[in-house]
Amino acid sequence: MIIVENLTKKYGEHTAIDRLNFHVRKGEVVGFLGPNGAGKSTTMKIITGFMAPSEGIARVGGFDVFENPIEVKKRIGYLPETPPVYADMLVRDYLTFVAQLKGVEGASLKTFVDRAIEKTHLGAVQKRLIQNLSKGFKQRVGIAQALVSNPEVLILDEPTVGLDPKQVAEIRDLIRELRGEHTVILSTHILPEVQATCERIIIINHGKIVAQDSLANLSTLKSGSRRVHLKVRKANADLQERLKALPGILAVVSTSPQDWQIDATESEDVIERVASEVIKNGAGLLEITSARADLEEIFLKLTYGNEAGGLA
Repeated sequence: MIIVENLTKKYGEHTAIDRLNFHVRKGEVVGFLGPNGAGKSTTMKIITGFMAPSEGIARVGGFDVFENPIEVKKRIGYLPETPPVYADMLVRDYLTFVAQLKGVEGASLKTFVDRAIEKTHLGAVQKRLIQNLSKGFKQRVGIAQALVSNPEVLILDEPTVGLDPKQVAEIRDLIRELRGEHTVILSTHILPEVQATCERIIIINHGKIVAQDSLANLSTLKSGSRRVHLKVRKANADLQERLKALPGILAVVSTSPQDWQIDATESEDVIERVASEVIKNGAGLLEITSARADLEEIFLKLTYGNEAGGLA
């Protein structure tokens, strides 16, 4: 559905994005993740036709963004970081106006507006002035204007910035509801946003893609290790040394007499080996769980490198 090849944008001597390559499949929800200033918004503006690249190509639905801009814009709904709403219009009137601008006419007009209002749960406020809405509802109106022409692709740029926790949860639920019916790119620097809504992640830093994969695959490939949490009834004195001696064990830390944290290389049988050693030790195994690196660890490692350990 979306193909980006060698996409580059330069401002004089400064390179904002540098030879980006990625694709997004039909019906997929992809997180475009990076620190502030990494090049996320620049990339989104190029894909949506608001900005020309210095080099490279971007295609949406088989159409080149700049050779066939009208065809591309028919297929894209875009929510920029600041929703493009007219505060002195009623919600329904505004969405009708946007639909007409996007070429929706005749009998389809009411149908498309009704559908956008239903999908974004704006029915209760459709006859209210936008300026009188809460920030969460204004953001819903912004998403509704992106949806109103029923586009194949939705590009959402920082859709939850400035919202309170309840509003954030509501927008996340909405994005999940759009999955499958629309192809969605979610551009954000908020990690829980991506974990809650996205099937695949693209991480950009200093204008370059540093990783792209599913969260599960990134957790394995980028960390190369997993952490085992262990709870025992009573550890014998030599348990720590015996665990350290197991193949693939990187570190063993006792956080309390009953609780242990073990870092190990990625291995399917690591839990089995640790559990077996605990039982042999007579420590009384109460609980053992395993987890790969979470998104925050991966993100910090890829975007800040060795500095990550010093970040709060």
